Amino acid sequence: MSMSTRAVPTPCTGVCTLDEEGLCLGCHRTGTEIACWLQMGERERAWLMDTVLPEREAKRT
Repeated sequence: MSMSTRAVPTPCTGVCTLDEEGLCLGCHRTGTEIACWLQMGERERAWLMDTVLPEREAKRT
């Protein structure tokens, strides 16, 4: 990994409870996204963190 590349941290907040829609109440990921997090590439993780998860959080509030 180059110095200009940053690792995307997990969005996990330690809540780890899925709602009736299958989304985690803490991080807003699906069960599949949680299970596959370590196998995802950095671009996919960044896309989830920067685009998908904020949209899901906004829909909940």
